[in-house]
Amino acid sequence: MLEKVKNPEDLKKLDLLELKKLCKDLRHRIIEVTSKTGGHLAPSLGVVELTVALLNVFDPLKNRIIWDVGHQSYAYKILTERNEAFENLRQYGGLSGFNSIYESKYDAFGVGHSSTSLSAALGISVAKEHKKRPEKVIVVIGDGALTAGEAFEGLNNIGGLKKDIIVILNDNSMSISKNVGGMHHYLANVLSGHHYNRIKKDVWDMVQTLPRIIRNKIITGARRFEESILNMVIPNSLFEDLGFRYVGPINGHDLQTTIKILKQVRNNISEPVLIHVITKKGKGYEFAENDAIKFHGISSFNNITGEINKVRVKHPLPSYSKVFGDTLTEIARKDQDVVAITAAMCDGTGLNEFRNSFPDRFYDVGIAEQHAVTFAAGMATEGLKPYVAIYSTFLQRAFDQIIHDVALQKLPVKFAIDRSGLVGEDGPTHHGAFDISYMNCIPNMVIIAPKDGDELERMLLFMNKYQKGPIAIRYPRGQIDVYDFDRQRISLGRAEVIYKGEKTAIICAGTSFKIGFEVYNKLKNKKINTFLINARFIKPIDTDMLKNLHEQKVKNIITIEENALYGGFGSAVIESCNELNLSFNITRFGLPDEFVTYGNADILREKIGLTAKNIYSHILNL
Repeated sequence: MLEKVKNPEDLKKLDLLELKKLCKDLRHRIIEVTSKTGGHLAPSLGVVELTVALLNVFDPLKNRIIWDVGHQSYAYKILTERNEAFENLRQYGGLSGFNSIYESKYDAFGVGHSSTSLSAALGISVAKEHKKRPEKVIVVIGDGALTAGEAFEGLNNIGGLKKDIIVILNDNSMSISKNVGGMHHYLANVLSGHHYNRIKKDVWDMVQTLPRIIRNKIITGARRFEESILNMVIPNSLFEDLGFRYVGPINGHDLQTTIKILKQVRNNISEPVLIHVITKKGKGYEFAENDAIKFHGISSFNNITGEINKVRVKHPLPSYSKVFGDTLTEIARKDQDVVAITAAMCDGTGLNEFRNSFPDRFYDVGIAEQHAVTFAAGMATEGLKPYVAIYSTFLQRAFDQIIHDVALQKLPVKFAIDRSGLVGEDGPTHHGAFDISYMNCIPNMVIIAPKDGDELERMLLFMNKYQKGPIAIRYPRGQIDVYDFDRQRISLGRAEVIYKGEKTAIICAGTSFKIGFEVYNKLKNKKINTFLINARFIKPIDTDMLKNLHEQKVKNIITIEENALYGGFGSAVIESCNELNLSFNITRFGLPDEFVTYGNADILREKIGLTAKNIYSHILNL
């Protein structure tokens, strides 16, 4: 069927049987490609019928369709003139794993983070109205995304303005981790019409044998009774109070019914409407259906057995996330005041063991990073030691709370910033490119970064004792690094000088030490001895170390970091040297002033020059 359907207009020519065959072929295509490239498999499999129904009923170039997050839009990509390019999903130079206005005219809005779709949809709708093009706008948003405050802000504004927007609530009873909070329980208890359909059938069966006049009166009364029952068993009153017409719940895998409902809404309703669609993540692929968390975002796998293709190494090392989670669990065994908070990322942040060991001290607040930070601040005022574990790219969303609720009050909240630096195939929406920059400018903040797994453990112990204010630790995705250096005590604001040299000092922030160490060894082979320094503390910077370098006649400083150069560690070194009136020739290596694309992280580092080879050549030129 994919040979016949090159664009959405081709899809509109198919009958129901052909559309069902198309759904089957779409699933096959998605599984085939993601088994090679990795990607968000389960979310996309869950909305195949919904995607086909949307493109059957609407024109995506007029009725703009916004997919919240965008990790469920693979079928949409395939059906909007990107089937051939789909082979290179998430690969350097290929298709993005999310929606991007740079990639296709069919993508209405760039996404990647949760819960932005409703606000964007309202903006698009208002713009269309302003330009005398009153065309419907459609949003597909998951139940997990409704745990974020921005989603409710958007709903409230849309309902208040009464704009012609269709919101499709894709209720699959889970986001990345199992949803938490009242909204999840509210939606998960809805059994797709079970209660009211039973009542409706009983009433309808009863009145069929009665005279027409009596039958009509009973039907009218039954409909009113049905409305009162609906208010008790489905959450329509919540959405109607926000100004939405509520339709559903409907089975999102029933293609015929979904198309029918969408057409009825398109033709009969011109105000905000919420269509409640029940779907199953991983639908049509047994392994993904049985373990939607594993197959939510997955690396390459065997599509026959469902097993992940693992890179064979003699001695596999744990990830930084796992070391963080295991170490925090051990700290918590000895310190009853330690609590852990995450935002729908229990698995990703390595907190499974902590959750299992201390369920009464673990809090998953859902996709609500702002709330998570202020929640932790409240805990800290009463003497608890809250660890907030959130990916770098998602912690950006809580910038004001970090400043206003934590740092301003000098509250000892501990921030575990996972996925710092380049994350690879998920691309610019997920790279941890800015956490040094946005944390470094905040007064009272301490920022540390380990060079390896052992240092991560010891820094966490240091963090637990630090109670003078907020402290953040950043570490990357992937396996830990291991070095055989003598351990040096971790002291506030003190760097670790690994090797002493002359003329040139290489100062590394966090796991960028790996690059610096390789550069050092390359230079040593050329009989060039440089200083090799592990910064440890990004804030406060070790000013005594800078003074010592100046006293020892060092001329050149090379800083290496996996963060944006503007406002990053290297910038802080320059600022510190200026304040101290120290003169060095300083060269910074990090992420350029642009959004780094998606692809294998090593390829990306090569493209931006963040490699040992490039830095080595630069120092040779010096």
